[in-house]
Amino acid sequence: MNYRKMTIAAAAVASIAFAGAAQARDQIQIVGSSTVFPFSTLVAEQFGKTTEFKTPVVESTGSGGGMKLFCSGVGLEHPDITNASRRIKSSEFEKCTEAGITITEVKIGYDGIVLANSNSAPTYELTRQQIFLALAKQVPNAEGDLVDNPNNKWSDIDPSLPDVEIEVLGPPPTSGTRDAFVELVMRKGARKFDMLNTLRGEDKKAFRAISDTMREDGKFVEAGENDNLIVQKLEANANALGIFGFSFLEENRDKVHGSIVEGNEPTFDSIASGDYPVSRSLFFYVKNEHVGVVPGIKEFVAEFVAEKAVGPEGYAIDKGLIPLPDADREAMREGALALTPLTM
Repeated sequence: MNYRKMTIAAAAVASIAFAGAAQARDQIQIVGSSTVFPFSTLVAEQFGKTTEFKTPVVESTGSGGGMKLFCSGVGLEHPDITNASRRIKSSEFEKCTEAGITITEVKIGYDGIVLANSNSAPTYELTRQQIFLALAKQVPNAEGDLVDNPNNKWSDIDPSLPDVEIEVLGPPPTSGTRDAFVELVMRKGARKFDMLNTLRGEDKKAFRAISDTMREDGKFVEAGENDNLIVQKLEANANALGIFGFSFLEENRDKVHGSIVEGNEPTFDSIASGDYPVSRSLFFYVKNEHVGVVPGIKEFVAEFVAEKAVGPEGYAIDKGLIPLPDADREAMREGALALTPLTM
């Protein structure tokens, strides 16, 4: 028997022992994305109020941190569900599989990523190329050479932009928001330069070393997983911008507004239509080995995918979730209720 088979077999034995254990946890444990956190918390509170089950415990650990905890193993010490603001990576899926975990993937809807600033400051109108020039560690100069980012003010990038110091508060590398921002903004902005677009065709790894690496001179500040804290800092500093999900913008319209990106304002309709260019899918993942052992998991999934929660008039939509199209939502619900195992 090879090592992989031995690992899976050992995990299966551990799973059986776990399922037969006398002790049981009577409260669902959920970890993961700070962006999905408000939606998951809302569903958990509704679930606790309207069913016989206890209200699930939801923690905001970031998508990457949640996946690490979720894929660590089967057993009461490991979470039952993880939220993610990007799809599970193949490496994470393999780790889960090796730990004997069968996963059901549930795509709940869409969200936009915004660059927001205080309502007391002007609204920025930016392109992804300009954002790359503001935040990348290295950028091309006029001669086509890569240099350490020399841009200190937004007006250094374009005279039409505000004559203020660049200061952007954003999530850490463990965040799904950071992953999506890099993919949808930084890489797209880098490709606007011919030399970098050519490099991408020749050596994708070298291209991403440039496009994905944020500057470390204080212009980009990793502000942690707490998006509410970023909003507070934006209120205190009118010159700063912050990166977070559209749902937090919706909750804090009285404090901050979103930048216009590529001519499109971040609104519910512009994200739903695909016009706003910085949008991504939101997910949660279920550990099927815990279903039937930790009470209420299947029922919680049913609550989360119900039309009353994630349909066009659902209570999660009021929090800023952008719903899936009708046909996609029905297909998602069918797979979720059947706890269909994910394959990659």
